[in-house]
Amino acid sequence: MEGDPSARRLVRLAAAASVATAVAIGVIKLTAAVATGSVAILASLVDSLTDLLASSITLVSVRIGQQPPDHRHRFGHGKAEALSALGQAVLVGGAALFIFAEAVQRLLDPQPVRAAVVGVAALLLAMALTAALLAFQRHVVRRSGSQAIDADSLHYSSDFLTNGAVIAGLLAADGFGVLWLDPALGMLVALYLGAAVVRVARRAVDELMDVELPAEERRAIEAMVTAHPRVDGMHDLRTRRSGSVVFIEMHLELDPEMTVGAAHAVTEEVEERLRRRYPGAEVVIHQEPRGLCEARRLDRVIAGEEDRAGEGR
Repeated sequence: MEGDPSARRLVRLAAAASVATAVAIGVIKLTAAVATGSVAILASLVDSLTDLLASSITLVSVRIGQQPPDHRHRFGHGKAEALSALGQAVLVGGAALFIFAEAVQRLLDPQPVRAAVVGVAALLLAMALTAALLAFQRHVVRRSGSQAIDADSLHYSSDFLTNGAVIAGLLAADGFGVLWLDPALGMLVALYLGAAVVRVARRAVDELMDVELPAEERRAIEAMVTAHPRVDGMHDLRTRRSGSVVFIEMHLELDPEMTVGAAHAVTEEVEERLRRRYPGAEVVIHQEPRGLCEARRLDRVIAGEEDRAGEGR
């Protein structure tokens, strides 16, 4: 993975911190589950064990994704993060189904809990650790754009909400005998997880399928390029993202009378402008004389889509 070295270090540190936090929270919840006999805490423990597995996947994928390009992977290893995010989405989806099933069972057969104070204290400690990790992960995602860390933070966001729901359920059951609140809150958490899984999975699939950058980013790229005083135009812009690396390709239209040396200098300046916005970006520019009539790639793509649509009628 290319890009800002400090951002790469942050991603590695966030992945390691995630594993360490998952181990600590797992031990805390195991103690609380044994002390209270709470099925809700047991479900939360399973969620945390899923977090530990997912964080371990993140740690491995980050290390793979940050390896430089080699003879077999000429575009780098950035898509390892998207694969990790997709795998984690599957794990979180499974955890959401488990929580939902446990909540339904508890609604049908409410059970009292013991030593609620111990359970609440343990879960508050777990929430404090989770909150600290989430704050760090969000900082890392803002700096690096790492999909793996973004997906990993999903687990801990769900863990934070699950812990809050379990605490509310424990207090309601112990203090007021409201046994249905705990499973009802668990069902809401499961639904929230399901929605978050869809978001993370869609983003991962988009990257694996080389979906273009958002329209506003493409417009910003075009504006930066055409703002150069010696650039007469551009076309066939193609973009994609792999991990934290952005790939940009385009055809640059220049003065037909421009020398090769001058054209090269202009191209270097355009590339520098783009890399200031996208550090570590891979930029490929094909130089063309202004006014050259050729079948542009976008036109060919559109024509191909129209031909396929005609064959289907």
